[in-house]
This record gives sequence, C-alpha cells and structure tokens, in this order.
Amino acid sequence: MPPSRLLLVEDEDDLRFLICDALSDLGYEVTTASNGKEAIAELNGESRFDHVVTDVSMPHGISGLDVAAEAAKVQPLARLVLVSGYQRSQLPQIPEGTRFLPKPYRIHQLLGVLQDEEA
Repeated sequence: MPPSRLLLVEDEDDLRFLICDALSDLGYEVTTASNGKEAIAELNGESRFDHVVTDVSMPHGISGLDVAAEAAKVQPLARLVLVSGYQRSQLPQIPEGTRFLPKPYRIHQLLGVLQDEEA
C-alpha cells in the first residue's frame, strides 16, 4: 500500500517542521504550507491528498476553515482535520465530516485521528 499523502498547513514554523518530520518518519508523504494561500495553491495543483491537516488561525486572511472548505470542494476524498487552540464551541461551523483536534496536541493524538480516519 502506498504511503498516505498529507497536506500539513501550519503557520508556526517550528511546529510545522516538527510535525512534518514526525509524520514523515511514520511513513506519511507530507507536503507543507505555511499559510492558507499556499495550502489552496497545493489543493488546486496536481497533487492529490489523503489527509489535510490545517490550523484554524492563520495569517494573510485565509483561515483553516477556508482551507477546509476548499479541500472539501476540490479534493472531496481527502479527510480533513482542523486543529486549533480555540475550543470547538468557539469556532464557526466546520465542514461535515471534518475531525477536530485541540491544541496543544501530541503526535500520538494526531496519529490517532489520522489512523481512525483511515479505518
């Protein structure tokens, strides 16, 4: 079975690098984006993703909710995970079928959400 392709959208550089390295070590093929604009460009490019993991709050006017909505539209087979320091109840409605993971989280928690999604 080929590795799962994952788009990781995180504006905090250190966290993005850490998570990318950890998921790559676990066999995921990870593409990263540091903001919503980069993420939407990746989603509309030639790559197809099995998972899209995006922070909700990001700079430059395109939020993780915008990224999730675009992913649902252009890559409907991708499984979506939103992460945020906000509680889910503090966020606007998230796209149906999207998983939510509160920050801070540990790699094993993210992995659990991803593996649960694959089952």
